[in-house]
Amino acid sequence: MLLFLLSPFFWLIVFIGVYFFSKRGRLKKRVKWISIVVFLFFSNSVIFSELSRFWEVPGKKISSIKRHDVAIVLGGMFEYNSDTENLSIRRQGDRLIQTISLYRSSKVRKILISGDSGYINDRGLHEAKQVRDLLILWGIPETDIITEENSKNTHENANETSKILTKSFPHFDKFLLVTSGIHMKRSLACFENEGLSCTPFSTDLYANQTHEYTWDQWILPNIDNFTLWNKFNKEIVGYITYWGMGYL
Repeated sequence: MLLFLLSPFFWLIVFIGVYFFSKRGRLKKRVKWISIVVFLFFSNSVIFSELSRFWEVPGKKISSIKRHDVAIVLGGMFEYNSDTENLSIRRQGDRLIQTISLYRSSKVRKILISGDSGYINDRGLHEAKQVRDLLILWGIPETDIITEENSKNTHENANETSKILTKSFPHFDKFLLVTSGIHMKRSLACFENEGLSCTPFSTDLYANQTHEYTWDQWILPNIDNFTLWNKFNKEIVGYITYWGMGYL
């Protein structure tokens, strides 16, 4: 509910609603220009990229990564299609693609998938277990796959993963944390709070580190950016909330 109220799209609708229903001429004029500014600001690709750059943990080339014992891959990559009984990949599925590349490049010995489902109700998604089956289908040995199938959020990802690694793999000490760049700051802090020091490997990056943009990114509004701002707000609010609850 809080994230919905913080959504730029929600506030755009509010301002437009005030414009159409208000009978005060001065107020209508103000909210008209506020609506235009809000739309242009939050739909601009360059503005979002530049601001997210201050929060995202930058990505790295696979060739620059040293060998680690385990790649810890956080869930939130898939949805479940109950009609076809298959996983349906999201943009965050880049986490899994990059992890497979790391594994095939001998940068990690084992892959740990962390997370069951973040939904409040059961939608058929049990991500760690289903991704394990997918990796086996793709030819990765079952002995190289570890699953953590209980967590529903980032704090639980760290807590439950720490228990598994401490109990079953106490000889491992080099961990690579794989998650979205915009999610990495909160994730790293959670794992460090559980006593697991991890090397970050950011995926599905939004920020343009080179500052090189095409003309349409500067000029043309992109409605998809409103969704991206929701992700950005979620991480800011999530970090503050986790800090207040002692998860970081």
